[in-house]
Amino acid sequence: MSSDERVTVAYFFTVKSKSIPFAFMSMATHALRTRLFTGISFAKMLGTGSGETFTPNDANLYRWGMVVVIGKDQLAAFDQSSIINAWRSRSTSEFRAVLTPLSSHGLWAKKNPFDFTAPQLNADAKIAAITRARIKWSKNFIFWKSVPPVVTDLHQSPGFIAAIGIGEAPIGLQGTFSLWESASALRDFAYKGAAHQKAIAQTKEIDWYSEELFARFEVLELRGEISSITHK
Repeated sequence: MSSDERVTVAYFFTVKSKSIPFAFMSMATHALRTRLFTGISFAKMLGTGSGETFTPNDANLYRWGMVVVIGKDQLAAFDQSSIINAWRSRSTSEFRAVLTPLSSHGLWAKKNPFDFTAPQLNADAKIAAITRARIKWSKNFIFWKSVPPVVTDLHQSPGFIAAIGIGEAPIGLQGTFSLWESASALRDFAYKGAAHQKAIAQTKEIDWYSEELFARFEVLELRGEISSITHK
């Protein structure tokens, strides 16, 4: 499948209290069903949190998500599939972002799922970023201590729209989905923020990741709201 035939799609659902057991069960059952859906080359079911410390205390049992890489011609079918409709029928809100990768470095589950990139950036486009890391067990506590200053810088950065902590497990498999007004706003946070620069230096010095990925995307379409974590 050529690069211009695929998109990355992120869904986030806020579920009702009575649907939390459904969400836990679906993390396993829908992971397999989604990977087997026609046109999908990568799929991850995700728990979410505030992303303030990346400890289990951050977890939000009411919001769940998924990230998939899918052929454009199958996106409409997936959006109306029994998988998505099962979440939709149990949700009080739904957010969807359709994205095309601009750059992606590193690995997620031993592969780079976003290794296809857009030829150029629309100058007026909003930007999404996905970071994901497998943290070494022996490094969890020192990693957690380093997170709060970076989060403070993140939420105070010009051009920042919103961020969600994401994870495949309560401990050790953490990341962030964030939205930005522009590519320059994301670059300024990544390369000029003092706390983030310190964290980058610590990553090299302490070697707390066994696997990491950073991907930057042009936003093609946004549907729904993520007001619960919007800071604008």
